[in-house]
Amino acid sequence: MRVTQSMLSNNMIRNISNSYERLAKLQEQILTQKKFSKPSDDPVAAMMGMNYRTSLNQVEQYSRNISEATNWVESTDSALGQAISALQRMRELTVQASNGTYESDQRDSVNEEIKQLRQHLVDIGDTQLGGKYIFNGYDTNKRPSDTMVDGAPSYGTDEIQVEVFTGIKIPINTSGQSTFGEALKTGGTIDQLMASLKSTDEADITNRLAELDETINVFIKEQAKVGAKQNRIDLMTDRVGQQEVFAQKILSSNEDVDMEKVILDFTTQESIHTASLSVGAKVIQPSLLDFLR
Repeated sequence: MRVTQSMLSNNMIRNISNSYERLAKLQEQILTQKKFSKPSDDPVAAMMGMNYRTSLNQVEQYSRNISEATNWVESTDSALGQAISALQRMRELTVQASNGTYESDQRDSVNEEIKQLRQHLVDIGDTQLGGKYIFNGYDTNKRPSDTMVDGAPSYGTDEIQVEVFTGIKIPINTSGQSTFGEALKTGGTIDQLMASLKSTDEADITNRLAELDETINVFIKEQAKVGAKQNRIDLMTDRVGQQEVFAQKILSSNEDVDMEKVILDFTTQESIHTASLSVGAKVIQPSLLDFLR
């Protein structure tokens, strides 16, 4: 086959053009630090990248859910702790009032403080977190004390669950009705205690101590449950954190370039391209016009 000058020129131009394309691709990888910039560059890797990114987004959402659950549980634990302190103060005052040396005006002072402590429990039952009332079940936008039933706040009993991993949900709220609702209900322990303080029967006041202790134990048990939830959430925090690192590693392995290798490839291709230009200039023979000049 006869090789013409035109064939040499066309081959050289095509090869140099391909060399430019390889240089451009390597340069783009260095600038973006990605193996491909559009799906057509590597359809298989692009499809896998979509799946990996979806998985990473799910894990990141679980991480945000766990953060919300942690804040909710910690706020609940703090509120229950404050309620227990208020109830224990009521108990101290009841023990003092059961003393036979207390006069009626002194019992009235004790009764007034217990009345204020009762209102303090109402306020604690209205605890908010991010604008949400944490003891009112699903009605998180409604203040429990705004709905009074027989002179006592009404609390929602719904259980709020948060998904912290695929198929795993953790209840994050505490029933306000079984705690604050029972303690504050009309004719309940606190109301009976206040009524007893208005009497002169020390034995009747002393009898209220057992009921008050039972109410305190209810709050303590609920606080223990909250602590158990917190421990489980902490375990899920570690698990989701590990999954997030793993998902990011897989995604990076699929999409990110090895910078050292790409820079080395670019340097090599640049040398090849320069050599190709030099050889091409020598291969192309001068034309007749060059001789006539």
